[in-house]
Order: sequence, then C-alpha cells, then structure tokens
Amino acid sequence: MGDLPPAVSGGTIALTFDDAPRAAGPLFSGEERTRRLIDTLDQARVTGAMFFVTTKHLSDVPGGTERLLAYVEAGHLLANHSHSHPWLWRTTAAEYIADIDQASSMLEGFDGVAPFFRYPYLDEGRSIAKRDEVRSALVQRGLRHGYVTVDNYDWYIEVLLAEAVAANPEIDETAWCDAYTSILLSGVAFYEDMARNILGRSPHHVLLLHENDIAALCVGYLIRGLRAKGWELVPAEKAFSDPIAAELPNTLFNGQGRVAALAHAAGEPAGALVHQSEDESWLRSHFTSLGLIPASLAVE
Repeated sequence: MGDLPPAVSGGTIALTFDDAPRAAGPLFSGEERTRRLIDTLDQARVTGAMFFVTTKHLSDVPGGTERLLAYVEAGHLLANHSHSHPWLWRTTAAEYIADIDQASSMLEGFDGVAPFFRYPYLDEGRSIAKRDEVRSALVQRGLRHGYVTVDNYDWYIEVLLAEAVAANPEIDETAWCDAYTSILLSGVAFYEDMARNILGRSPHHVLLLHENDIAALCVGYLIRGLRAKGWELVPAEKAFSDPIAAELPNTLFNGQGRVAALAHAAGEPAGALVHQSEDESWLRSHFTSLGLIPASLAVE
C-alpha cells in the first residue's frame, strides 16, 4: 500500500452531493445531517452547492421534503438524480427515461431546481445505442448532463465509518476527517493532473460527494484543505459552464467522471484513469493501518 501523493495547487471546484435526502446514518438522523451540512457550508461561505435528488426518498425518508426545502432556503440547488437510482445497463432505455421523468415530475413543486441530471453510479450503459438514446432524451427534456470531474469512493468510507461506530461509538472525529480529507484531496490532485494532461488546462472541477454522514462530519475539514491547497470553491452552476460540459466523450468508460472519460476516448488505458482510493480493498486496508477500524475488520 503506497502513501497518498500530495495534492497539487488548484483552480476552481464545486461541491455536489448525490442521493439526497438520504435516511439516517451511523452518526446522524437525516434532519441532523441536513442541518449540519447547511451550517458547515454557511460557516465556510460556500453557496450554490448542488444536491442531486433521488426522489423515491421523498416517500420513504421521513422529513425528506422539508430537508430539500432547507437546502434551497440556504442558497443551494436541487437537481435530478433519477427516481429509483437504477443502473442504466440493467434497464431498458425506455424504463430508464421514464424513471428520469418521474423524478422530474416530483421535483416540479420545488424552487431552486437546476436543469441537470446525474446518472446513478455515473453509469451510461454498456452499449452505444442505449447511451445515445438516453443522451438524446435528456436533450429533448432540456436536462444537462450533471457530470463530475473528480470521482471518489466516499460512499465506501461511510461503510467503514458505520462499521467503526458499531464496534465503538466513540470515534475520533479529527482522525476520521483528516483521513477523509487526505484521500479526497489526493483524488482531486489525481484528476487535476489528468485534466491538465488531456485538456492542457485546469477546468472548473465538479467534485462528487454523497449526502451522507461522513460528508456531514467532515466537509468543513475538506473545504479548509482545498483552500489551503489553493482551490477556490465556486457554485456548481458556474462549474457546469466550463467548455468541458459540451465535450461528450465517445466512450462507455464513464464511471470515473468526465475527465477520465475524455482521457479514455483519447486512447489512455482505463487502468491508468482510476485513483488508487477508488478501490474498496485499498480503503479498508488504509483505514485499518490508521487504526480507525479494528484489525478484525481488515478482511471482509
């Protein structure tokens, strides 16, 4: 297991959060998580974050509607992340598009909804025909691609956090958030370096996060870490105005985001386009080595 490389100084980056409004997690109720995220972003003077909504949660997560309203009231935006969070490769294009439409319908009653759709799992399918059918449907509906440029496995860090809390509820917040921040900053540096190599410049970056407890616990640490490395936090709509938004990669390798997809379409091998921390085994080993999860949990 190698050491994480240092993050390079950067340009501009936006925060986006998937799967809102999620149910209670290992540390917080849904309401506590929303309030903590809002308060932390406000204290850090970050506005215009974008929360991609999985609308089935509006019926199965108590208080979900009120939480989305709170994000908008705080100066952030909502966007479409599907209704039922399907994999495109596992559904027909017609079913997938209908799921998008259901989410759009359920979001109609909210203010602050931006015309973006983010593919669940960043999955655009395993056939060009299906990929292009959905892309065409998005254009017809006036929905822009809510791509990311910096991918990570924060969702699996949350899995490890839940295991740690189950073993010992008294976690070390600073140690967890330092580890989280180090990993995410390393991923930002990885995709920034890739962007400079493939684009010849630094785009407005879009960071993928999830509306989960590890974000609620640690996003303040992450923001401070980004700024310490020279990154400017910008609203998501500004980030999505970058010219990279119009560059639809001619590839089915989309699971690591727009920059990696463009690099793959330009001939770079897939194995070189995935950050080391986007691996569950690596993350489990790393957090074990830091003493943040018991050694007994080192092997699943």
